[in-house]
Amino acid sequence: MTSTRRGSLMSRRREIIVEGEFYLRTAFDLLDRDQDGMVTPTELQFMLNNLGIHVSDELIDALMKEASKTGNGLIDETEFLQWISRIQALRESPGATAEDDDLTQDLVAAFRVFDRDNNGYITRDELQRAMQMIGETVTDSQLNDMLALADLDKDGRINYEEFARLLL
Repeated sequence: MTSTRRGSLMSRRREIIVEGEFYLRTAFDLLDRDQDGMVTPTELQFMLNNLGIHVSDELIDALMKEASKTGNGLIDETEFLQWISRIQALRESPGATAEDDDLTQDLVAAFRVFDRDNNGYITRDELQRAMQMIGETVTDSQLNDMLALADLDKDGRINYEEFARLLL
């Protein structure tokens, strides 16, 4: 491999990392409903419930403890980014488990909440309605950012694979 090509690959890799971090920060902002810079157990559970993913208070507490390094039961943006990075690393490791099947079922259920006409895609309008349904007021700019975050093939809508990739 030539040094020019290697430099180009490194540059693209850095670009992907920066882009991914932007999208994760957007996700954090959506979770942080009161915009105080911290995600509470209530905010996490509210978002999951509205995505059709119902989990116990005990599981929410365990997730919060896993993510929060300060032990205060809250997740700040840095902790959130680190937590998601650890989850992504686990998802990329070899060896599927029975828990993966449960996760797949939860993702399909969440996707169906957004895909109101059951055509296999989440459109901009469906995304906007879903955000309204969970009590999130979003601007056109935020809606466009969310669509850009998930719409990897740039066809103007989100398919299941894009949706799952966004959440994993």
